[in-house]
Amino acid sequence: MNSSPATQGLRVFAAAAIGIAAAVWAVPSASAAGAMATGGPTTQPIGHYEFCKTRPAECSVRPKDLAPARLTSALWGKLTRVTASVNAAVKPLSDQEIYGKDEVWAYPDKGVGDCEDYVLEKRRRLARQGISLANLLVTVVRKPDGEGHAVLTVRTDKGDFVLDNLTDKVKPWDQSGYRFLKRQAIDNTGRWVSIREGQQVLVGAVQ
Repeated sequence: MNSSPATQGLRVFAAAAIGIAAAVWAVPSASAAGAMATGGPTTQPIGHYEFCKTRPAECSVRPKDLAPARLTSALWGKLTRVTASVNAAVKPLSDQEIYGKDEVWAYPDKGVGDCEDYVLEKRRRLARQGISLANLLVTVVRKPDGEGHAVLTVRTDKGDFVLDNLTDKVKPWDQSGYRFLKRQAIDNTGRWVSIREGQQVLVGAVQ
């Protein structure tokens, strides 16, 4: 049976409403996260220092647009998909198991890596999808058990979120359970800044 123009119009409106609602629910609310309060320049992790020696071009980027990314359903989809895909693709192994030494930061191109390697790969994939490096920041944290760890911080207009190899869930940074210590500066990929009220990092660093 054919529908009247009015009925068809109502169906289109209802479908559009459902689509809008789905998009809204796909993204955290504006109050879900806040922005990290960062301090002044701090020491660079030794692993990142060595990484920069082998890949200097990656550590000399100075983004011009420093505004946080707009958190849309499309961006949220990218964050969740990249988190899950990298976590599934990389087998966790320590630097000692892979290289026979500590603090080697590298892309997990052979399918194995530790926390920093997951971070670098997620950062690389999201940058290729058009997200500014000013909003993709390698970050050093302390886990509740006191162990040093690394996550990727994503800056958005609805707060900072973390991508972690220990979970596929993208979380607001202040709901992660970690103590945040330092992260890359937003205006220079080779510089690091402290995170206010953070404590001394547990991984190696250079002055």
